[in-house]
Amino acid sequence: MTIQLICCSHSPLMLKDLPPSQAGDQTAFFDEMARVASAVRAFDPELVVVFGPDHFNGFFFDLMPPFCIGAAAQAAQDWGIEGGPLRVRADLAQACVRALYQRQIDPAYSHDMRIDHGISIPLVQLTGSLARYDSLPIFINCAGDPRPTLQRCWEFGEAVGTFLAQTGLRITFIGSGGLSHDPPTPRLTSSPPDVARRLIQRHKASTDELDAREKRVMQAAHDLVEGKGPCMPPKPDWDLQFLDKLCRNDKQALTAITDEELNRDAGFGGHEVRTWVAALAAAQQCGDLTLHQRFYRVVPEWLTGMGIVTSFKD
Repeated sequence: MTIQLICCSHSPLMLKDLPPSQAGDQTAFFDEMARVASAVRAFDPELVVVFGPDHFNGFFFDLMPPFCIGAAAQAAQDWGIEGGPLRVRADLAQACVRALYQRQIDPAYSHDMRIDHGISIPLVQLTGSLARYDSLPIFINCAGDPRPTLQRCWEFGEAVGTFLAQTGLRITFIGSGGLSHDPPTPRLTSSPPDVARRLIQRHKASTDELDAREKRVMQAAHDLVEGKGPCMPPKPDWDLQFLDKLCRNDKQALTAITDEELNRDAGFGGHEVRTWVAALAAAQQCGDLTLHQRFYRVVPEWLTGMGIVTSFKD
């Protein structure tokens, strides 16, 4: 089987044309993503599998699964991204769930999955649209404590890859999230009652609520550039160590990462590296991989350590 693996950071702030704090960094990231997108087009996958997080737009604490496989999915209108349906292989999604149940791994599944920018940004950046290719969207809970361990994320990804290896399809795997960042995402235990209710109750944000959220995050980004809190700045040392572990396919080191380490060193958003770990575990079941770090820079106005790793050079 021929496969691609792409692990890439996302930040919704990249959609807002913010002034660069360091000349050339934003352009360098976009240019590298464009080169990776060109490789995807040349590869012409029969299936795109995206492991991604959610930011309390589709998954809430009313019922928070550790993993969910979408048999149908709709992208939210999020940070200016045009919403709409993905081209999901429902038959493949259901067969995957059945296969995982046989391996004693029990993901949720959805015939009406709502995704946000955690999945829609890489789909649009790398393929040009939400529905250019058949896809399999896979949610991993990275924001809602308690989260699945990195070990369990590896096992889950490995099981998905074992199933997909039997299909004979040409597959692009994407892990979307991270690296270190600490956005002002509300935390259930420290939020006022009205905010906590919105994290628990399945809630479609109004236009006013979305605008207020964007303004709050953009203000946090401005404050970070100015050297102010409350957001913890990205940690390039931690990011580069993680990228090294990933590129060496060091399962032991990757699965040993704890929530305590992520909270301390990578920030609240750093938990999204779970998607990279699961994508790697899945892809390696489908073929031999040699990973290459293509890009890494901290982009403060995006709040994030921005990285790109692929299984191919071009």
